Amino acid sequence: MLIPKKVKHRKWQKGRSKKRTVETRGLTIAYGSFGLKAMESARIDSRQIESARRTITHFIKREGRLWIRVFPDKPVTLRPPETTMGGGKGSVDHYVFPVRAGRVLFEMDGTSPETARRALRLAAYKLPMKTKVIEKHHDA
Repeated sequence: MLIPKKVKHRKWQKGRSKKRTVETRGLTIAYGSFGLKAMESARIDSRQIESARRTITHFIKREGRLWIRVFPDKPVTLRPPETTMGGGKGSVDHYVFPVRAGRVLFEMDGTSPETARRALRLAAYKLPMKTKVIEKHHDA
């Protein structure tokens, strides 16, 4: 699973919701011919990314290439259950990537268009937001 090797700050502040709900970076396909694009905002954790990645690689049976365009570097802390208030911030539980609408999450190349579309569709079921399969030539 994806987690940062080394971090400058172990715990982050939560951050408030952004004024702009659409993404301004990572909007187009940069590496492959097919991509999976987020249509709404969500937080993807490393387990969900890994699950989607395994689904794609299993379906394409190691032919073609896959690029993961997101990396979970935001720590999420949790307090132990049944703990009273006070006693500081909880320990880091997992890492997430805050996705906004328009971000390309995965890219693929080297397989037939039908296989690529089907693999990305299967991977989309593993993710917590609505997505769309896009193509480089006309839909990107």
